[in-house]
Amino acid sequence: MADLLDDVLGGNAQAAARLISLVEDGDPEGYALLRRLHSRTGRAYVVGVTGPPGAGKSTLVDGLTRLLRARGQTVAVVAVDPTSPFTGGALLGDRIRMQDHATDPGVFIRSMATRGSLGGLAPATADVVRVLDAIGYDVIFVETVGTGQAEVDVVGAADTVVIVLVPGLGDTVQTMKAGIMEIGEIFVVNKADQGDADRTITEVKMMLALHPRQGLRQPAVLRTVAAGGEGVDEVRVAIDAHRAEQEAAGALAERRRRRRRDEIMRRVELRLKDRALDAARRSGRLDELTAQVAAGTLDPHSAADEILKEL
Repeated sequence: MADLLDDVLGGNAQAAARLISLVEDGDPEGYALLRRLHSRTGRAYVVGVTGPPGAGKSTLVDGLTRLLRARGQTVAVVAVDPTSPFTGGALLGDRIRMQDHATDPGVFIRSMATRGSLGGLAPATADVVRVLDAIGYDVIFVETVGTGQAEVDVVGAADTVVIVLVPGLGDTVQTMKAGIMEIGEIFVVNKADQGDADRTITEVKMMLALHPRQGLRQPAVLRTVAAGGEGVDEVRVAIDAHRAEQEAAGALAERRRRRRRDEIMRRVELRLKDRALDAARRSGRLDELTAQVAAGTLDPHSAADEILKEL
């Protein structure tokens, strides 16, 4: 493990991939190495990219990566795809879509599955970002599918959130307004050469006007044709501007502090759940309580109280 840590800090991509696999699998040795890496984190800028399937998120990230590499910055991409509730599989196609960077030592691409987790991110996403941050990547993209009110965890994992939409969404923008429409700091209408892009941009601006951000400028709404590189540099400029605005106002440090607090609470919740269920299984109480609830002699709330007593 000591050799693995040295290799990771030395920028060895294979070692980084191995450590990330250990973290994803919940391996205790992986967590032990994470603890040793933590003091090296906090330098990377994390950009969340989300939006409906087929909006061109990976193509946009590919273009942004190319621009960042041209100015000498290193880039990591964590692409999270939803897991099928039926097969447990996920497409994980971002490595295919970003083949141009496959041989670039300054780019690291990792695909992950949500493994059934709600919110659009995998349970280990924050830890994977931490590994890549400690290695020294300048910018980390966290790409995930966001289609409505639930897939908003990316706001808790990123310093800037980019929402990618496409022309002709119509009522879809309305259904998204209570979810990802409220977390975006930059809105990109991609594939602007198709459909009525102007109408979609107008709809997005109208939605944003109904929910003004107190103390902050209204989010930028940009158009791109990412497949041809059109408008991608404007997105990069908007990301830089949002970062500068947050740093000047002291908002970036506060945002990251809230992120750490939320992460601590998620860890507490997960560990309490695991401990409670493990205690209930070892005592045999879980099956007993389940039978009582099924028979109607005990309600689920009281059964949960009994399980917590096992702690």
